[in-house]
Amino acid sequence: MLDNLKGKHIILASRSPRRRYLLKQLGLEFTEISGEVDETIPAGITPDEIARHLSEKKASHFEELIKDSNHVIITADTLVLIDGQIIGKPDGYEEAYRMLRLLSGKKHQVVTGVTICSQQKRLTFTDWSDVYFKELSEEEIHYYLKHYQPYDKAGAYGVQEWIGYIAITRIDGSYFNVMGLPLQKLYEELRKF
Repeated sequence: MLDNLKGKHIILASRSPRRRYLLKQLGLEFTEISGEVDETIPAGITPDEIARHLSEKKASHFEELIKDSNHVIITADTLVLIDGQIIGKPDGYEEAYRMLRLLSGKKHQVVTGVTICSQQKRLTFTDWSDVYFKELSEEEIHYYLKHYQPYDKAGAYGVQEWIGYIAITRIDGSYFNVMGLPLQKLYEELRKF
């Protein structure tokens, strides 16, 4: 599969172990890189535009790695929103607790912006998922934070961890998007790239 990418040097520009795992599931061989990217966003843009902007900014940061027409870079950025408000990564236990309390018993949205680029072209797309949480008890939130410490995750949770097993009642859209990389959509775009 993805015969159009045979002989290409694919580079995943991400620190996320979840994105690394998911991309491997597509059967692709790739190199991983990461680095600090300024994630400042312009005022007055929508969450969809923010996800696109951050993904494209990451791609631009690593563009110098595209040394020849053989290189293809993939970048992504995932946002969690509740009531239209973006929830980032928590700074520590207390902020993670507040985030999970906010998500408890409600629907929230996850949007991931993905950029695929080579010397010849650049493509950016987004994918959206609605996630429904049951009402979480104090005990459940404290248990999760104590045992999983999800401080590197937007919204303070990982869908593939314990909290996902017990709290998520429904997902409308891609489960893998909630993990941080919308695999089905990425696969289709890579087939055409």
